[in-house]
Parts: sequence; C-alpha cells; structure tokens
Amino acid sequence: MILEVAGIDTYYGETQALFGVSLTVAPGEVVALLGPNGAGKTTTIRSVLGLTRPRRGQIRFDGRDISEAPTHEIARAGIGWVPDDRRICPTLTVARNLAIAMKRTRFRSWTMKEVFEIFTALEYLMARDAENLSGGEMQMVAIARSLLGAPGLVLFDEPSQGLAPMIVDKVLATIARLKAEGVASLIVEQNAETALGIADRVYVLDLGRTAWSGPAAALRDDPALRWRLLGA
Repeated sequence: MILEVAGIDTYYGETQALFGVSLTVAPGEVVALLGPNGAGKTTTIRSVLGLTRPRRGQIRFDGRDISEAPTHEIARAGIGWVPDDRRICPTLTVARNLAIAMKRTRFRSWTMKEVFEIFTALEYLMARDAENLSGGEMQMVAIARSLLGAPGLVLFDEPSQGLAPMIVDKVLATIARLKAEGVASLIVEQNAETALGIADRVYVLDLGRTAWSGPAAALRDDPALRWRLLGA
C-alpha cells in the first residue's frame, strides 16, 4: 500500500473529530472518501498531511511512518494536495506559483509541457497574477502544482466544487491519467455520483467514524445502500 491510515483519533482542541479511522490506498488506485458535512473527510486529509496531527494511531506513506513528520517533509516524500480553497499565492503569477512547487521525489516527475497538455489554457495564463484567475483556472493551477511536485499520491479535497461541467470533466480526466501513470488518488467529494464514477474503492464516514467501506461499484449499483449511507 502507498498509504496506510491505522486507527487514528484526531482532535480540534478537546473536541474529537475522528474515532479510530482506518483506510488504505494502493499504488495507482483511486479511493473516494464520502459522507455528509462534518463527517470527518477533510480532517482525515489534514491528518495525513500533518496539519491536524492525530493523537493516536499511525499513518504510513510509501512504507515510512509519517505520523510525527512535519508537513513539509510529508510533501517532499511525495504527497500532493489539491485543497478545496486552492490556496494559490494571489500576488504571484501563475508561472511563479508553478515554479515554486517543482521538486524531485522518488516518484515520476512531471514536466511543464505535460501539464500544458492536460490544461491547455495554462500556457496562456502564465504571466497573469493568480488573484485575477477564475475559479476553474485556479483549480487548474492547484492540480498542476501538485503534479509538478512529483507525487506518488495526490489528495483531492472537493475537486469539483463550484466548477463548470467542462472543468470537472478535465479534473476527472486528470485523475484517470494519474491512475494510468501509477499515481494514487484519495478524493474527498460531496458529489457522490462524480466520485463513484471514478473511484475503485470507497470509504464512507459519519460523525468521525467509518460507516462503510467497499468497492465503488457496490455502492454505485445499490440505491438502497447509497440512500442509507449518503441520503442520495
């Protein structure tokens, strides 16, 4: 497994947000993390990244225990992140935002040319300040930034949120290409239909606990189960 999360308990102050959450992601696999608002999906992502460190449990990436590692070391190990609010440096140009993200890991390196092949519009936006981009353009930059960091795993937090259908299609195509290249993806997504269309496996969280896990097809093809777990 490229990622192993084993029995983590994560807190915000004295309020417990995750209760013994466990999950795995294999190399090249697409895993979706579903559940209602407040279920603990984003907290799980933050726990993996070391932004909200679990008090108990273990997180392993690429065979290494990263439970106590600082976030910058976790990124350098080969974990990319596409946050729900993009977190692009607004006063820097697109070119500069991408340049500062480039690094080498033991995983496959991506070139700027390959990024332009995925998001053709980016080539014509390189000189623009990031604060002047649309939401869809910012998402392109956020995904391109993660690829240029040579990831073995990319964490996507609400990748389709607020985007036009055409941009959502590009995002999904990018995840499919990552899978073909052997890069794993862990996706937090409110739109269950979108997630179930691309994922291999699914974990459903509810109130910080794992309510269900299994093949995406099992949840996609069982309306009664989907309604019980997701209300949709």
